[in-house]
Amino acid sequence: MRNETIHLQQMMENCQRQAKVLAITSGKGGVGKTNIAANLSVCLSASQKKVLLVDADFSLGNLDVIMDLNSKYNISHVIAGQKNIEDIIHIGPEGMEIICGGSGLENLTNINEFQRQRILNELTMLGSNTDIIVIDTAAGISRSVIGFCLAADHVLVVTTPEATAMTDAYAMIKVLVGNRFAGRISLIVNMAETIAEGKKTYRQMANVVRRFLNTHIYDAGILLKDERLSSAVRMRKPVVLAHPKARITSSLVALAAKLGKASAAQPNDEGFFRKVVDWFF
Repeated sequence: MRNETIHLQQMMENCQRQAKVLAITSGKGGVGKTNIAANLSVCLSASQKKVLLVDADFSLGNLDVIMDLNSKYNISHVIAGQKNIEDIIHIGPEGMEIICGGSGLENLTNINEFQRQRILNELTMLGSNTDIIVIDTAAGISRSVIGFCLAADHVLVVTTPEATAMTDAYAMIKVLVGNRFAGRISLIVNMAETIAEGKKTYRQMANVVRRFLNTHIYDAGILLKDERLSSAVRMRKPVVLAHPKARITSSLVALAAKLGKASAAQPNDEGFFRKVVDWFF
């Protein structure tokens, strides 16, 4: 009887538990978003957190390349009823879980209520066993990108000091504010030549967002250009594992620690996966 009671308590705790959700996004491609998502997830996992990394780019997702995974199945197979959610999960470095991207999700909008509820149930159970869900969105401001970001607790917008990247990052933030996003928005400046350039980029963005959108964006940090990042991609490894003593690795570890603390706040009440399913279906 005691064992049954303990089992019931564990089930109740799982049902009540909600993962914190961090969406990593950018206004344009080529700013290093996926590399940041992969490396932050490894760092968070190394800090004893249960991490689920989701490649939410349903057309050009390449997380499997960076993590050296053979991703035969993806979320579209779950939606089609061909696989269960457990069948598409890969175990990555430090025990983190990974769901790779794949085409087809945005075309599967004509599902019935039974299918919708099955998908929601599977995803909700997945989230109940996780501390942090990291979403690597597609680049740009498509409907799917907006949906994932609005459902998250914390959105990390990636930019570089280039004017085009800053303009597109601002556009992304404007969309979030326009849709009354209630979570935390942070900016990370990637590929900066110097710390001074990175700080200047953040200040410029923060001032423009405050002036025209009446919103505060948090300073997530600065990542300097580092050739070892390209080297790690060629090795099909996250840079924090390929080059553990590199300066960029230290910066990513510090960023993960900062984001881990920020994610300790209460998650949104509705639940991430319910919001995503409602948005798409």
